[in-house]
Amino acid sequence: MFYKTKLYGLGSLTDVYRKNARANTTINDIPADALTKKYEDEGTNAGSTSSSLGNIVNLVNTLRGDYSSTSSAKAYFSYPRPFRWSDNSVVVPTLLPAQNPDPSKDGGFPSGHTNAAYLSAIAMAYAVPERYQELLTRASELGNNRIVAGMHSPFDVMGGRVMATATAAAILSDPANNSLKKAAYQDAHSKLLTQKGTAPDRFNNYAANKKSYTERLTYGFSQINPTTTPMTVPKGAEVLLETRLPYLDSTQRRWVLATTGLPSGYPVLDDAEGWGRLNLFSAVDGYGAFANHVTVTMDSSKGGFNALDRWRNNISGVGKLTKKGTGTLKLMGSNTYSGGTQLEQGILEGNSETAFGRGDVTNNGGTLRTNTSGKLVIGGNYKQTAKGSLELNLDSKNDVLYIKGTAQLNGKLRLNFSNKYVPANGATILTYGKRNGAFSSIETVGLPSKYKVKIIYKADSTQLKVTK
Repeated sequence: MFYKTKLYGLGSLTDVYRKNARANTTINDIPADALTKKYEDEGTNAGSTSSSLGNIVNLVNTLRGDYSSTSSAKAYFSYPRPFRWSDNSVVVPTLLPAQNPDPSKDGGFPSGHTNAAYLSAIAMAYAVPERYQELLTRASELGNNRIVAGMHSPFDVMGGRVMATATAAAILSDPANNSLKKAAYQDAHSKLLTQKGTAPDRFNNYAANKKSYTERLTYGFSQINPTTTPMTVPKGAEVLLETRLPYLDSTQRRWVLATTGLPSGYPVLDDAEGWGRLNLFSAVDGYGAFANHVTVTMDSSKGGFNALDRWRNNISGVGKLTKKGTGTLKLMGSNTYSGGTQLEQGILEGNSETAFGRGDVTNNGGTLRTNTSGKLVIGGNYKQTAKGSLELNLDSKNDVLYIKGTAQLNGKLRLNFSNKYVPANGATILTYGKRNGAFSSIETVGLPSKYKVKIIYKADSTQLKVTK
């Protein structure tokens, strides 16, 4: 039932994919003689290459080709499986027939099932980046199941993930596969994501996914090597984020991988090239730090993540963020970067109290939007030019933009009231150390028609005068 379970990362589209890819299995339940007889699945695995989703199937098969097998590595390391460590180890009874009686031909490191799960997940995630983290979490679950079943140790599973990551990057970087990976992505977006599925989504909880995936990266082992070794990003690893962060160039994707990687020191994971320390789940959430000036240019006409994306990591560092282009970027982390924020075009949305870090914020021509439950703090000065817009989403008196430094105001102010919130007369919407200038226009949305609001500028705040 491997083919069935590994597709769960597609959520509600699982059954749609199975049907249209013609994915099937010959093992639909546990046979009565499963305790004594070994069964092999003779189904189509990820599906048929001649199906309407054949390009996706082909991409999965290509990543999982013979050159991706763990057999050679297992023979080299000859690392015993857990049930050979002691006489009282426990293996799921129906897997007993799968045990090789010859230990010399039955190495456990790295786990082949884990390797296959991650190869499939990464292939699927390249084609369907909208489900990237869910697919990764499902792969990690399948690897963990091999531990629970008694067939592999955590080291085996960790090794399977590392090998799959490196192999997947090599195959996706091969120019010979450029046409295939593009076709798989196009099929996913024209033939799969356009459908409506009804399958249950076991991976619809982001926090739970992150917790499980992160725990399975290291399995709680202590760091046994130096813990401060700088992160090394392997050559070609940036291709793994090619469709998920399409608005970044290859160098920027490498920086994302570098700033979201695991600390050094963990067993198995400190390989010289750096594959073991990659944390793809975290990388999907954008930068972990700005080490220098980062410029993001998005093009909403391209759709998908080019039009709208969110960075959920807690971004640190001394660098600066500049947002260009027509798309929308949401910053959701508890950010501490100190180089400042500059908005030239499009929409930059703050979804946390410290979304814009600790530096100055300059709005030269886009829309700076607040969307928090409670206050949002700008750690330095705020400057808005005549072409800029400030959009405040307000659903309670607690929604206030705090500017620690000077507010230099111009351009448009848009107030979006929601949740039936009607502010009291004198409600504060902005605070600042001091103010220069004023907004050139005010737009209000969401208030009942009988209410009118005006802006009142105070020495250290901007308030609302509300009338009926």
